[in-house]
Amino acid sequence: MSSSLSSQLTARSEQIHAAIALANPQFVALRHELHQHPELAFAEFRTAGKVADLLREWGYQVSTGIAGTGVVGTLRRGTGGKSLGLRADMDALPIQEATGLPYASQNAGVMHACGHDGHTAILLAAARFLALEGQFDGTLQLIFQPAEETGSGARRMIEEGLFERFPCDAVFGLHNWPGVSCGHIGCIEGPAMASVDQAHITVHGKGGHGAEPHTTVDPVLVSAHVITALQSIVARNVDPLDMGVLTVGSIHGGHASNVIPDSVELKLTARTFRPEVRSLLQQRVPALVQAQAASFGAVAEVDYRLGFPPVCNHARETAFASAVAHATLGSQRVAADFRPRTASEDFAFMLQARPGSFLFFGNGDTASLHSPRYDFNDEILPVAAAYWAGLAEHYLPVLSAPGYAPALAAPHDRDAQHA
Repeated sequence: MSSSLSSQLTARSEQIHAAIALANPQFVALRHELHQHPELAFAEFRTAGKVADLLREWGYQVSTGIAGTGVVGTLRRGTGGKSLGLRADMDALPIQEATGLPYASQNAGVMHACGHDGHTAILLAAARFLALEGQFDGTLQLIFQPAEETGSGARRMIEEGLFERFPCDAVFGLHNWPGVSCGHIGCIEGPAMASVDQAHITVHGKGGHGAEPHTTVDPVLVSAHVITALQSIVARNVDPLDMGVLTVGSIHGGHASNVIPDSVELKLTARTFRPEVRSLLQQRVPALVQAQAASFGAVAEVDYRLGFPPVCNHARETAFASAVAHATLGSQRVAADFRPRTASEDFAFMLQARPGSFLFFGNGDTASLHSPRYDFNDEILPVAAAYWAGLAEHYLPVLSAPGYAPALAAPHDRDAQHA
């Protein structure tokens, strides 16, 4: 990269960061307000209303009611031809908050334990900057999605014509991540987060007195063997170079110590990165469970439910996102060794429908996601908002500002070209 081109990028990046930092107190306050009033999946009425009002105030064309409570803000500049989608999720979790913060949840049993309040505030901060000071030529589609936690919001928005009504040449999303240095970004090509599926298993035996087990078919004993045998699926069926996780997180059966129950219920989750492994687990889990139960004279019912697929980032868009991070945040904030996460995200459906990438911003040394003690780190809010603004300007460059074009190539490609 030439020194004049680099200085143009640096100067614009500094302008973006300065403008967003100036308005940051407004969005920290907004984030705290959203945190105080969390709403569960498809019930984000207050949040969606707040988002829609702010977008209208800044000049966006606002569409509401998509997938019930989803909001899309559209902003066109110049030719309006090329289009970019940026997505934030809005829903909270059915968790009782235990942070003791002055802005803790006021809704009993509901809290923003995953940082969706922060994601919404980040995209709104970027939205304001892009509306008032953005330099771009094209169409912005800002997608505020409901019901990520249930894995149904993205799919429903797509089924209701999201990308037909609001065309996007590419779509990007982000998630904060505890345990990663505050404000550092992770970009992963290919599988970035795992698929998630669930199985509900009922083992039917024959109950009886605990003193006479020989007259029963003990479903508790059968379930214990089933749980142990399930671990052989990954250990002896999945290539060691691939990833698969089977976790039995719930087992219920019986009420008394001296009574063998008629049945036991188990619930498990299955996670993979590759479709082939996902299909393998879908076949092997029911087959093994039923065979194991039959070997004891019991019967097992298996209800295997597909959730959502792995988040698979597209190569070109991920290289672009990484290049923008180097140009706008500085290479010191780009986590070179960031690895895929085995948690799941329904942004996967959007990446099946459109090219794009899902990114990760370090939340620092905080409680883990879905913990009652978790809180979004406000320090990353202006950093991530500036990144969204920079990405939008790089993806939708103004013809009179050619300095943005080189960010379309990956950093190492640019370095090779200008060495």
